Amino acid sequence: MTAPHHSGPARHEARPAAGDTDAVGPGSAPGAGRDADGRGSPSEGDDHDLLAALLDGMDAALCAFDAEGTVTHWNREAERILGWTAEEAVGRRGLAGWAVREADAAPLTDRLADAMRGGGRQVDEFALLTKDGGRVLVRTQTSAVPGPDGEPAGVYCAFSEVHTQIDLERSVALSEALFGDASWGVLLIDADLRPALANAHAARALRCSRSGLLGRPLGDLLDQGLEDVESALQHVLANGAPPAPTELWVTVRGGTDAGPDGRSGAPERRCWRSGFLRLATPLAEEPVPLGVAWLFLDVTKARLAEQESARLRFRGSQLHRAGRAVAECEDPMEAAALYMDFALAGFADHALIDLLPEPEPDPEQPIRLLRAAATPAGATGGSGTASVRGCLPVSYGEGHPALQAVERCGSVRAVSDRTREWATARKWPAGTQHALATALRSRGRTVGVVTFLRGPSRRPFDRADATYAEDIATRVAAAVDLAAATAG
Repeated sequence: MTAPHHSGPARHEARPAAGDTDAVGPGSAPGAGRDADGRGSPSEGDDHDLLAALLDGMDAALCAFDAEGTVTHWNREAERILGWTAEEAVGRRGLAGWAVREADAAPLTDRLADAMRGGGRQVDEFALLTKDGGRVLVRTQTSAVPGPDGEPAGVYCAFSEVHTQIDLERSVALSEALFGDASWGVLLIDADLRPALANAHAARALRCSRSGLLGRPLGDLLDQGLEDVESALQHVLANGAPPAPTELWVTVRGGTDAGPDGRSGAPERRCWRSGFLRLATPLAEEPVPLGVAWLFLDVTKARLAEQESARLRFRGSQLHRAGRAVAECEDPMEAAALYMDFALAGFADHALIDLLPEPEPDPEQPIRLLRAAATPAGATGGSGTASVRGCLPVSYGEGHPALQAVERCGSVRAVSDRTREWATARKWPAGTQHALATALRSRGRTVGVVTFLRGPSRRPFDRADATYAEDIATRVAAAVDLAAATAG
């Protein structure tokens, strides 16, 4: 039984009834602890003071009765709840008429008698009277106190206000619910930044069993985003919880996204909307951090959808701006280069335009491509000046993505094998890691190919990127076809 802790100096509130010099408490035989001449033993006073201090320091209210039902003990918490001091309570016979209404006294008296006769602990709820005449509902726990001979010598009754007990039970119930199968992930992180408790949702998110999480370093569970998580936890331990939830992008060890061919690809990144609470012990004079409660919810799908929506809006805006700029160009090839300049923003680091010598190449002959435009060497951004005349041939090897795009009349994506020679062997700028080649189609013919390139700081091209590249390619192809027609 737990009641609110009442601080204050300890008082001696366990004393015998007036005129009864032998009543020293339940379970104590008359004259116990005295010498043959009736004087107290040397340690009696110390034991008595220790007992009084222990009773006063209890978080629960406590009163005790001897075998005749006389109050023998009354601690400070009982005084706080009911208002009756130890001097007023100790020595009274029962609680009827002062701490309990006469009409309510019989059930309580019967329960105390049952507790004295029976074994074990009994829990009940009773309405007690305060000194000022008010009533307070308390939850009591009663248990018999055996004497030296094993026979019942009294009974003690610990009690606390019901609303206090309900608050405690609610707190325990809340903890049980959070660490059950809640819809949020809940991790209890200790002061050493190791999981001490986890619910089922958190275990599934971290791809580990609930018991397997406990005591492991976070580095064993998270890959990317580990520094952000540890920084957030350390901040909470030092300064308390942040004012609002935060979103953390993490990569869980062992989780991978599906690649374009359906096989496992890059590590799976997840966005967790996280809230943190610093846990401190209430039993110390100064708050002592016990750890951090980390509550999180996976919002990856929503955030990816928002990012995709923003990307589409930006790309649509770029196409609109490019169309207005191209409308002022007299040279069709200048228009083609301008389209590429607008397409590069936020999309790729480099772009190449390679044209076929003739719109309908001989299928029996190897495909030849002429370089019409490219971003300047060693720089990213603009594609420079494009021309259909004076183009130099490009010696692409067999199986090159640009040649494949021409053969398929579509788009081809390529990813580096992480060797230094990968980009150089394909005639691309050093540091290229990802490529997307798209055929230039106009009036039912292939007139060339455009290739977009990304460095190691960017993600690989995906299907949405291929769709955007094809949209750009149709505009570039129309400009190239017009330039060829007017040049002839």
